[in-house]
Amino acid sequence: MINSGNAPTIAVIIPCYNEAATVGQVIADFRKELPRASIHVFDNNSTDDTATIARAVGAMVSHEYRQGKGHVVRSMFQQIDADIYVLVDGDSTYPAAKVHELLNPVLRGRADMVVGSRLSEESSEMRHVNLFGNRLFLYTVNMIFGSSLTDILTGYRVMTREFVRAIPVLSPGFQIETELSIQALHKGMRVQEVPVKLSNRPHGSKSKIRIVSDGLKIAFTIFDLFRAYKPLTMFGLTGLLLITVGSGIGFSVIVEFFQTGLVPRLPSAVLAAALWLAGLLSIFVGLILNTLARNFQELTYQILSADRQLSAIRVGITDKKS
Repeated sequence: MINSGNAPTIAVIIPCYNEAATVGQVIADFRKELPRASIHVFDNNSTDDTATIARAVGAMVSHEYRQGKGHVVRSMFQQIDADIYVLVDGDSTYPAAKVHELLNPVLRGRADMVVGSRLSEESSEMRHVNLFGNRLFLYTVNMIFGSSLTDILTGYRVMTREFVRAIPVLSPGFQIETELSIQALHKGMRVQEVPVKLSNRPHGSKSKIRIVSDGLKIAFTIFDLFRAYKPLTMFGLTGLLLITVGSGIGFSVIVEFFQTGLVPRLPSAVLAAALWLAGLLSIFVGLILNTLARNFQELTYQILSADRQLSAIRVGITDKKS
């Protein structure tokens, strides 16, 4: 809930690792667009002058010593208090001028998270291999969760306080963007997208993404979150597949039994029975986990409701004092 009586507090949060070539420009650009916002740089064990430059141009600098963007974002969410959070990479590839379009749906109470979508802007500068990976992961997530997002890996997002408080950040590295998108879908958060043009990194700035290893981590994160948030779908489909295979193997065994009264292919019969039992067990596991997931989701909604009520009370007390 954004304070309607007073201007909402906005925090620009910039995770950085060896971004000395660009972080100063990023801070200057967002200071120009959002002069009343607080700007926070979280340095993640940089070996260059990232922290020194950020502090020199007026940003508040903190340090996260656990390596990985996910650890940095988790620390940001825990340590910074604001009504609205603007998360942006420190590599100067995202346009600061677009921040007003990203803020608008949140300020008007129409979105919990607004995403700067690079894939809906055809002129965005993105390597073909990165584009292919992004589209593959995007298709998978949209198919699993029945969504229609156009970019789940962007590092440019605007989020409300309620969103930040409701999302448990578990991923340690670059999987964090995928996790934010999937958790928003799972929790029924209002997500909107704004097309943004991604620019090339300036000279002297290098990408920290390792295509193969980070791609595998993102793929595992999607699978893990699918298992956690859609257990009935995952375990149910697995169970049906096992039962189908078991039925195919066991059909001929059953036909032979009715024809001859014998089970000449005992291993096939045992395998078919084992697949059936495994399939039924998988379905029952999915039902149990789905019940637990629903109960946890209801608890989350209750906590969010209480948080909104406390925010409203806090705003009312502030307005009376003023």
